[in-house]
This record gives sequence, structure tokens and C-alpha cells, in this order.
Amino acid sequence: MIVSNVSFSGCTRANSALCTGAADRHLEHNLSRTTLSPTGNLIVSVCLGFIGTFGFLNNLLVLVLFCRYKVLRSPINLLLINISFSDLLVCVVGTPFSFAASTQGRWLIGESGCVWYGFANSLLGIVSLISLAVLSYERYTTMMGPTEADSTNYRKVALGIAFSWVYSLMWTLPPLFGWSRYGPEGPGTTCSVDWMAKSANNVSYIISLFVFCLIVPFLVIVYCYAKLMHAIKQVTAINTAMSRKREQRVLVMVVVMVMVYLMCWLPYGVMALLATFGRPGLVTPEASIVPAIMAKISTVFNPVIYIFMNKTEWSYLQNSQVFQKSRLEDSGNFWKTCELGERLHPFATSSNTVVYILT
Repeated sequence: MIVSNVSFSGCTRANSALCTGAADRHLEHNLSRTTLSPTGNLIVSVCLGFIGTFGFLNNLLVLVLFCRYKVLRSPINLLLINISFSDLLVCVVGTPFSFAASTQGRWLIGESGCVWYGFANSLLGIVSLISLAVLSYERYTTMMGPTEADSTNYRKVALGIAFSWVYSLMWTLPPLFGWSRYGPEGPGTTCSVDWMAKSANNVSYIISLFVFCLIVPFLVIVYCYAKLMHAIKQVTAINTAMSRKREQRVLVMVVVMVMVYLMCWLPYGVMALLATFGRPGLVTPEASIVPAIMAKISTVFNPVIYIFMNKTEWSYLQNSQVFQKSRLEDSGNFWKTCELGERLHPFATSSNTVVYILT
């Protein structure tokens, strides 16, 4: 929750009951009204309507595509399905409520609904972030591995998917049991973690959430793709004519993925930290709604980047033809199929590591 007009920094053990009562009254007060003007609510409604509609359609299309074509349901592609599934749930169980609240200028489903909304959206958002980190790690191990990937082994990826949900639950359940809390966010038309409270209990949770659910996944993504780009550059030095186009294509994908991750989530994280550690009134409700919307728009961008920018899935979507998979041998090395169904060609790097390059 990014609101900083009221501060409870003076709460101590001696008057904790008084502070709790004040926080509860503040929660009820924020649920009863919005601080945005009618025009502001209209703009937010339009943005949320766009995000909800296109996020739902994009992710639903991805799930239909994977359900229709069995060959796309490779083990590592299940991570893409997991991302699309969590993003689709955000568009179904989250965005409609904030959209309705914005159209009416107030939160509509009460305090319990606010807590449920904050928990569900936090859970699904972290699942998506952790899945992106797991996906980058799987891409790294798949492309850098010395042997051909086993297309029938779903155990490793299933563990990755389970890890994303368990890890998310581990960080989103504590506010339900006293470590921080969920409440109204910004102008009062959405709900999230209580970024405003200045108590040690709340601050410790926010710092932990920021580090382990935003910074750590980002570092994993950057590290894995940086290592892949380094390996591809080594290949390019060996065979420039054949690898230049592939290097540029992978580089564009990596840059887009990292930039979209930062664009969607970094403003939200920074605004939350400013609301938590800044002086009261530093972050206005009007300013706080922008990062919240940008975080939600990731549900629209994720399927575009990870699915529609991929040649294999896009060809299925365009032509609906049966995918014919072949094998190729080159100097005794077998190509292997990567997580998006594309062909990988083996090249030896200067460190005698076999790297498989996307075509």
C-alpha cells in the first residue's frame, strides 16, 4: 500500500493498542473514499480496462496455443504456461475489482475483500517474477549443458514451478498472520501491502520483500542472460558470418526482457521504499497509482515477449500447421531443442564448452 499522508511512526510498545486502533480507523477511512478527481478515476479506469482486457486475451491465447499443439508442451515450456496462468489469474481475480472501484470512486468489496485482493495479487505477481527468474536459469542450463536436453523429463521443471508458488506463499502469507498487513493502496481503489506503517515489524517485512522478491530475481535474470551473451560472443568470434544475426536477435530479446522487467517493477519498488522510509506526504496518492498500474501492465507484456516474439510459437499462431521437428548432426554433436521449440546448433567455444545457438 503506497500512502504516506498519515504516519504511525510514533507507535511504541506502550501505546500499541492505540496505534492499532488508529491504523484500523485509517484503513476503514481509506476504503470509503478515493483521493483522485473524477477525471483521475476515469484515466485509471481506462488504463485498468486496457490492462485487464489485453492481459486476459494475450495470456488466454498463449494457454490455448499450448493446449492445442502437444509438441509445444515441452518440459521447459511449462514455465511459460505457469507465467501465463498466473498473469491470467491477475486479470480475472484482481484487475476487475480495481477497475470497478475506479469507476465508482471507492473500494467496493469491504475490508476483507481488500485483504484478499492484496494477498491474491501479491501472490500471483511474485509467482510471475520468480517464474521469470527460474525460466532464465533453465534457459542458461539448457543452452550451456554438455548433453542434449531430455524432452521427456518434466521433473526438474515441475520442481521449478512448485518452487515459484511455495516461495511466493512464503512471502505473501506473513501479512495475514501479523508480519505487516494488507490494506488500501494509493487513492484507495486498489489494495496491497501496507507500505505506510513505520513500525519495525512492517519495515522489516518490506525490506525483506524488496530484496528477496524483486532484487534477487532480477540479479538471477541478469546473470544468466549475461553468461549466455558471453558464450554467444565467443561463438561469433569463431564463425562471424553464421552467428552475427543470431547474436543480434538474442541480444534484442535479452535487452527487451530486462528493460520491461525494470520498467514494470522497479518504479513500484522504489515508490514503496519512498513511502516506507520517506517523510509523511512525500508520496502522494496520485503519484503512487502510476507505479501500481505499471506493475500490472506486465501481464500484457510477458506473453508478447516470451511467446509472440518467438518464431516457433508465432508460426503456429499464424499458420496453424503441424510442427515438424528434425534432427541435425554437426561434427558428432547433436542439436537440441530449446525451451521455446527452436533449433539449437552446437559450436565449440574457446573454453571447449559446447554452446547451442538459436536459429
